[in-house]
Amino acid sequence: MSTNPNTDDFFATVATKSDSGALRGDYSQADANYVVAQNWEAYTPAQHALWRRLYERQARLIPGRACDVFIDSLKALDVSQGIPRFDQTTEALFKATGWQLVAVPGLVPDHTFFEHLANRRFPVTVWLREEHEFDYIVEPDVFHDFFGHVPLLFNPVFANHLQEYGKGGLKALKLDGLAYLARLYWYTIEFGLIQSEQGLRIYGAGILSSGGEVEYCLSSEQPRRVPFDVERIMRTLYKIDTYQETYFVIRDFEQLFNDTAPDFTPIYERLKQQEALSAHSLLPGETNLPPNR
Repeated sequence: MSTNPNTDDFFATVATKSDSGALRGDYSQADANYVVAQNWEAYTPAQHALWRRLYERQARLIPGRACDVFIDSLKALDVSQGIPRFDQTTEALFKATGWQLVAVPGLVPDHTFFEHLANRRFPVTVWLREEHEFDYIVEPDVFHDFFGHVPLLFNPVFANHLQEYGKGGLKALKLDGLAYLARLYWYTIEFGLIQSEQGLRIYGAGILSSGGEVEYCLSSEQPRRVPFDVERIMRTLYKIDTYQETYFVIRDFEQLFNDTAPDFTPIYERLKQQEALSAHSLLPGETNLPPNR
């Protein structure tokens, strides 16, 4: 691997990112930005078959549950038959919103991740889960990253928001605000819900690439569904090993972009003086939206 000032610190803390204490990907060929070649030809027929099964399962689940722009973009991508070539997707994506995909071995350092987003580059993991991980993986794989995230990058407003998030992340690293910004990413980009005329819909990649949470987040009586509020989200803890206990709901992508545009510096300072909220909390006077019927 090329010399990278973040490398030593990154690998010294992998135990906090992976149950096994080691990351799944092959980092030996990564450059200073943790970018690798996708090496599409190396995927096996069995891996393409596993991708097809994962795709087929999610394709059955998302109609009437995912937001329309996700469904439309996914259909246009036409990647149901096997692991997609990142370069072909990048060609279409760049024409649409000026973004490109970069192949990475797996999880990358926070600074590297934010640098990519700030420059309209979305990191996509190259490895695919194994058969026994069909329903659950500890680290994001190519199916989660591509199926869950890439379709919404064709939406200009969402694409602009994600770039601004990357810029905000670089700033948060200097302000000791990373924990708060991570909560925002978790409850929006990964597990966000959006209003539609037909009811609640999903735009979060963590839900859209999941087998069970697609139905649970919209129909179960158990979780909270709270209208979007930036500071409230940044104060709220989240679960990584269960379905979410709270989902936050945006009106539209314009709200997501506009409400996250102001400087977060004063928010970070206020939050440092407050205790975090539990993942299942509901504040006095706060709306708990009903599930879809």
